[in-house]
Amino acid sequence: MYRVGVDLGGTNIAVGVIDKDNNIIGRGKKKTNSPRPAEEILRDIVAAIDLALADAGLTRSDVASVGIGTPGTVNRETGMIEYANNLGFNKVPAVAILKSMFDTEYKLENDANCAALGEALAGAGVGKKSFVAVTLGTGVGGGIILDGEVLSGCNGAGGELGHMVIQMDGEACNCGRVGCWERYASATALVRQTKEKMRQCPDSYMWKLTGGALENAGGRTAFDAMRAGDQAGTEVVNDYIRYVAVGTVNIVNMLQPEMICFGGGISNEGETLLRPIRALVEENRYSRYCSVQTEICRATLGNDAGIIGAALL
Repeated sequence: MYRVGVDLGGTNIAVGVIDKDNNIIGRGKKKTNSPRPAEEILRDIVAAIDLALADAGLTRSDVASVGIGTPGTVNRETGMIEYANNLGFNKVPAVAILKSMFDTEYKLENDANCAALGEALAGAGVGKKSFVAVTLGTGVGGGIILDGEVLSGCNGAGGELGHMVIQMDGEACNCGRVGCWERYASATALVRQTKEKMRQCPDSYMWKLTGGALENAGGRTAFDAMRAGDQAGTEVVNDYIRYVAVGTVNIVNMLQPEMICFGGGISNEGETLLRPIRALVEENRYSRYCSVQTEICRATLGNDAGIIGAALL
């Protein structure tokens, strides 16, 4: 029997069949095409599962369970997606609808928590009892794993690390608060910061990197400019790293986990990103005199973390 993991995103539905060694042996994919009725999206989840099973040379009878990682807040006990704003979901009885289409065991969890679980059990965090995964993407996703279990709070909404405030009276966040970590440390924030600096510095090398077009600025632009010796790009990177480090120090001080790993596109900068974050954390953490410290590293599973974590629910 095999486990199936579903990573439900705002753009794509990605499905994988995993074997006993947590390797993906079959894949299926469909467009999410949201917003549209929840039942249509759930029907395409089942279609993508069938594609993954066919790719693995299996049938529905070979499936032991299906785990689904979804944006938003979920109720694991009732199998309901309570709210997912970017999908337009509100009180969707997802598991009941799915079982009417393909009757098997389903588990439901927040997508960032699934990615964290995947990294904890099959990626960077193997062997760690306390583990936090942070994804620097469109937003800042987070997941907390303790003794192999997702810490999701009393209502399934725990682990929203991107929405801790790091700047009082700061920038407005789409969650309704101001000054959230997500507004300063996401890839979206980095691109916005890059564009702002480019407007201020018309002689910056970042203009050459983007072909003179502001809209071409991306998450690598400031880092590439910094490597070329550009002062403006260096300032963007240094500020961005400080923002990431502030939230990281908060996580360390609150939880003192064995490991924090970073995923998402910005994590591809590797040690260029992580080395200065470690230095700032070491300088500012409450536990600076303790003999045991939190390890800070890069995630290893990439885009497969959510699929594998969902399958392992």
